[in-house]
Amino acid sequence: MSATRAYLEHVAVWVKDIHWHIRFFEDVLGMQMREVDGTPDVPRQYWTLGGMQFIHAPEFDGPEGRLAHLGVICEDLEAALAAAQQFGVAEMTQGRNWLRLPDGLAVELIQAKPASCVARALAINPRSEA
Repeated sequence: MSATRAYLEHVAVWVKDIHWHIRFFEDVLGMQMREVDGTPDVPRQYWTLGGMQFIHAPEFDGPEGRLAHLGVICEDLEAALAAAQQFGVAEMTQGRNWLRLPDGLAVELIQAKPASCVARALAINPRSEA
């Protein structure tokens, strides 16, 4: 039995051209701004409704869209953190809710407010027929 119920709330990626990514996800997929770190004209980070987070990294020489971390909303953050310790995860410098998995994947665990919203989100099946 799991310690808590959770869902993936956002995926964070590093991108060289943050404006291109903002325009693409807005114009093609209708993912509007949820939050911005900086200003819309000069964003350092940009979150969309729909779960994308772009982190501006113009110096990055790898392919666009390199994964930064997964943001996971939990009904019970404390229960998830306690259960995670059994899996050999390491706490990251960002805080005790940031975990580095043994294969290197970074996961940010976030307490749902209210906790009941996780059950409501998980009850939605966007692929089911109406």
